[in-house]
Amino acid sequence: WFYPVIFVVSIGLVCASVLAFTLALIYPTLPSLEVLTDYKPKIPLRIYSAENTLIGEFGEERRAVVKIEEVPKIMRQAILAAEDERFYTNGGVDYQGVLRAALSNLTSGGAKEGASTITMQVARNFFLTNEKTFTRKLSEVLLSFKIEKNLTKDQILELYLNQIYLGQRAYGFASAANTYFGKDLKDITLDEAAMLAGLPKAPSRFNPVVNPKRATLRQRYVLRRMRQLNFITAEQFDEAVKMPLRLA
Repeated sequence: WFYPVIFVVSIGLVCASVLAFTLALIYPTLPSLEVLTDYKPKIPLRIYSAENTLIGEFGEERRAVVKIEEVPKIMRQAILAAEDERFYTNGGVDYQGVLRAALSNLTSGGAKEGASTITMQVARNFFLTNEKTFTRKLSEVLLSFKIEKNLTKDQILELYLNQIYLGQRAYGFASAANTYFGKDLKDITLDEAAMLAGLPKAPSRFNPVVNPKRATLRQRYVLRRMRQLNFITAEQFDEAVKMPLRLA
């Protein structure tokens, strides 16, 4: 048994050394986080009447920047339930999520489930492409560690809330609330929050304007996750699933 064990240990050491060498090469080349710490997104030109009524908006992106304190608790909970339930406890990478996704993909015979945390999505949206390569994924993980080291959890979540694309040219949840429901984010209801929280996974596929049936199925999934995490009561869940889709 001695030689097989030595062989396995040697292979493990070689792999660990190669990985450490790769990390040492990539980490110094990671981009500066200045774009995050000095966040200045594109804001559309808005035209108001003398009565302060919005009568026109011009620009490639619909966006309205909000502070984390201005985001309703129910909206934040919906996002965590849909995207990253352990956001406030993981260090940028959710190892439990990675293991769950790996087992799920192994049993289903394909890459059908991911394990990207909110921090990883921030890293990808600001600095990386969506190409599926090992180098890009490794850079995403390292950037997530760097972001977690330099920003607070609330700062990371605020960046995510304002930067993520949600369909209909809407970037960020404040803009999406106005685009889809014609209201400010602070006035959002539970069923609407769940609908919006379901969009980041696939903004076109779960767009309630284009695909109301798929959007509703995704909304129901988010509501179930919120119930499982005890973010909402059984009564709130039952009431939310009965609400009809009301688009602006």
